[in-house]
Amino acid sequence: MRPNILWYCTDQQRFDTIGALGNPYVRTPVVDQLVADGVAFTHAHCQSPICTPSRASFMSGMYPSRVHNTRNGNESFPRWPPLITKLIAKSGYECGMIGKFHLQSAGYRTEPRLDDGFSFWKFSHAPRDDWDEGHDYAEWVREQGGDLDAMRESDDRVPAECHQTTWASERAIQFIKQPHDQPWLLNVNVYDPHPPFIPPKAYADQFDPNEMPGPHFRDSDLEQQAKLKAIDFQGTSRRPKEFDAKGEQARYFAMIKQVDDQFTRILDALDATGQRENTVILFTSDHGEMMGDHGLIQKGCRFYEGLIRVPLIFSWPGQIQQGVRSDALVELLDMSATILDLAGVEVQDYHQGQSLLPILQGDTSPDHLRDAVRCEYFDALDPYFTGGTGTFATMYRDRRYKLSVYHGYSLGELYDLQEDPWEFNDLWDDPAHEQLKHELIYKSFDSHVLLTTDVGSQRIAPM
Repeated sequence: MRPNILWYCTDQQRFDTIGALGNPYVRTPVVDQLVADGVAFTHAHCQSPICTPSRASFMSGMYPSRVHNTRNGNESFPRWPPLITKLIAKSGYECGMIGKFHLQSAGYRTEPRLDDGFSFWKFSHAPRDDWDEGHDYAEWVREQGGDLDAMRESDDRVPAECHQTTWASERAIQFIKQPHDQPWLLNVNVYDPHPPFIPPKAYADQFDPNEMPGPHFRDSDLEQQAKLKAIDFQGTSRRPKEFDAKGEQARYFAMIKQVDDQFTRILDALDATGQRENTVILFTSDHGEMMGDHGLIQKGCRFYEGLIRVPLIFSWPGQIQQGVRSDALVELLDMSATILDLAGVEVQDYHQGQSLLPILQGDTSPDHLRDAVRCEYFDALDPYFTGGTGTFATMYRDRRYKLSVYHGYSLGELYDLQEDPWEFNDLWDDPAHEQLKHELIYKSFDSHVLLTTDVGSQRIAPM
């Protein structure tokens, strides 16, 4: 019997925000239990450090540039390839989607539906009330007599009982409890801990900014980021005290605590309905958050660890290994291939991910999957809209080194992650590492060309 798949995806949650994986400041008992019950990939990398291209990549199974969806705000989504959920639905699964989807722009409109395979669709792009219709979360709040705009501006913020994370749990429980005569996949996409960092006051009060560790920052970061000032980012580098970094961190952790509390309600519904035993539980995020590292906040065109590494945890007691922590280099594309594999759907030839199922089942070592991972940021200038930065950048990271190239600017960064895990000592201009830099540029260029070039239609003749 094919398993149900509960796929829970947060928004903008960095990899080092799970208690069981080494963070003593955050509180994530429910996700901690998933780590104990399953397999946690500690070096999972997104394929773009912003929302739409990352989600487009793992929903399609191809790198953002290969699927031709590389930036936020896009008018439409390509007709090919089919989304993985379409393939899974076609194989006999009932598929549900709750929350943020963001393969196309939801600006000035509700995001249009695609041929996505979802028969259960409860949409909420963000916890605001900006859409006239089709925004299920805002409608749910209004049905309860709430006013999102007023609550967001109040001292207490949006209370937990009216929060988007709570709404997502309510809709997930609704889906889980309804009759199912076929296996199901439920993709739950909460908005937190995406900025603005405004958790309910009841959660914010649980985290004292003075007790936070603060970001990974040195004064030398200001000079380093000044060198990169031409490269897109949402704000300039500043000293942590200038933007209340510890306060932001406390609020960020508070949002993650609320996610954890609401996630347990969904798992309880699985238990109550007797479906837990045959349900694979997957917890991840679309990309990370700078959270003050190197003096930067939020996200943009950088490839630092906090921004491109995300949680990736699988749990299915009795069917996959328990208590395993894999430090293999993996991509969210590999998560996509694994979801298809779990559903018994053939991974198509064009799919660029590798299934993690052999690691999950203990058939291969958890220490290695890929020799290297890559990430992209392509935001071309748009003549029809006063947006876009013209920034093109790629990252290539192997087990030890990370190379970032900002194309068109003769700029780049090179870090030895073994000796410098938080990326303070840029080796790009170091003569002692010049040969290494050239070798990595060569490998990065090869990977980009070989993995993202679309050579066109099928070849039918020699000429």
